[in-house]
Formats: sequence, C-alpha cells, structure tokens
Amino acid sequence: MDLRHYYRKIREMESNITDEYPLVVSFETGDGGKSGICTEVPRRLAAQKIVEGSARLATAEEKEGYHSAHAEARRVLEQLAAANKVQFAVLTNAELDRLKGSPRSSK
Repeated sequence: MDLRHYYRKIREMESNITDEYPLVVSFETGDGGKSGICTEVPRRLAAQKIVEGSARLATAEEKEGYHSAHAEARRVLEQLAAANKVQFAVLTNAELDRLKGSPRSSK
C-alpha cells in the first residue's frame, strides 16, 4: 500500500466534508464492528473511516434522528439532575412549631 496515496485520499475526503464534527454511520467489519452505529467524530477521523471503508457520512434524516434523540436524552438527564437537587429535612413537631412561631401547648 502506498502511504502517500492513502493520506492524499484522506486529505481530499477531509476537504470535502463541511461539518466540523460530521456524523458517520458504521459498516459491519470483520473485527467485530457493528453496522448502523451513528457517531459524531472530528472531520479527520470521519475522512479516515470513509477512506478505509468502515463508515459513511450520515444522511439528513439520520442526522435529524440522532440529534433529536440526543436532545431528548439531555432533557431527561437535566430533569434527573434537577430532581436530585431537591433537599428536605425531617423536623420534630416542636421544631416545626418553633419555626412557625406558634408555641404548641404540651399535654
């Protein structure tokens, strides 16, 4: 394999990719790579994977689905983080009455 030719192809592919972090979809590989996995990667790595034949650029529909799924996951994560911030304290009746400012008659 001619390395100059290989890296020239990667540079050419990289110059054709417009996104800073393009979305690529994997192909099945002989070493265990799964087909159809979407991943957002740097432009150089996307070009390398395309030249090697282990991935392709995602279509507009795939991009939309990927970004909407990640937006939903981020929203759920933010809700869980907000729920974890809720604090509470267990008070006795005497402490509660003292905070309310009304003394309670004791029996």
